[in-house]
Amino acid sequence: MSSAPRTARRAAPARRTPQRQRLVRPQPEPPAGPVRSWLFVPGDNERKQEKALASAADAVILDLEDSVLPAQLPAARRRVAELLRAPRESRRPQLWVRVNAPSSGLLQDDLRAIFAAGPARGVVLPKVSSAAEILQLARQLSSLEAAARREAGSTRLLIIATETPAGVLSLAEYPAVLAPLPRVRQRIAGLTWGAEDLSSALGALARCDTSGALTFTFQLARTQCLLAAAAVGAQAIDGVCTDFREPARLQQELEMARRDGFTGKLAIHPEQIAPINAAFAPTEAEREHARRVVAAFATAPAAGVVSLDGRMIDRPHLLQAQRVLAAAQRDQEAT
Repeated sequence: MSSAPRTARRAAPARRTPQRQRLVRPQPEPPAGPVRSWLFVPGDNERKQEKALASAADAVILDLEDSVLPAQLPAARRRVAELLRAPRESRRPQLWVRVNAPSSGLLQDDLRAIFAAGPARGVVLPKVSSAAEILQLARQLSSLEAAARREAGSTRLLIIATETPAGVLSLAEYPAVLAPLPRVRQRIAGLTWGAEDLSSALGALARCDTSGALTFTFQLARTQCLLAAAAVGAQAIDGVCTDFREPARLQQELEMARRDGFTGKLAIHPEQIAPINAAFAPTEAEREHARRVVAAFATAPAAGVVSLDGRMIDRPHLLQAQRVLAAAQRDQEAT
């Protein structure tokens, strides 16, 4: 009896291991340390952008908000996208983009334009009225990063926190709202404050008294920003000095900012950059003291408190010393 012919088995196709798409990671950052100088430049002004990019600013903020007329906004978005897409020889300055306010109806188109180009170092969010607006933007950035195959959390945030009365009052909520959300908190690079829009919202006739000092309301906004930044672990950045042709005024603001704990300052003109960078650079005496603090803890790595020059210093002193040395290293690498 003849057996039925067997059907030859076809070799099963080899399983192909799906290739994982590579995340688009930001290019290497400049050396660690606070970003001292943040220079605003209109998003639609190529001449001013060239000057800003050639300056010694640590960060350039390409503006899509106040300095751009509504009719010019589409052109500004295209120009900003070109700059983000263009190859650069240096990672300095960092490129940030100020988008339009959450309440403007323009924010989504701004974000789409940014993510359609190359990765910006971060987004500057103006006219914030509540911590909830920050959370909403953080969620939007996470979605856009995932869609663009970019590293989660790589788009940082700088919050202009005091341009509305509600924004000033909501600063006290930041620590409690952000405490259970470490990924959002880590995305926030800094908080800064602004007086111009707040002044307009209040109908204030002046921001300073006859001696040139901030009036109580604007001093309160500045202080609330400083405290909230420290509470959430973000950099505190002083607002702009609008009198850019008055170097004495800028120097006075810088001295007060550094004294109070701010570690950077916004700028609106390239001539403000050198004084700002100098003001926030550690002095040689500060560097030497920081080195000695680090060395003291290195001799007793398990200790929470050590003695230096007859004084007891603890871990917060070590953290501050490490910040000073990181800033010093950044300055050395830049020269």
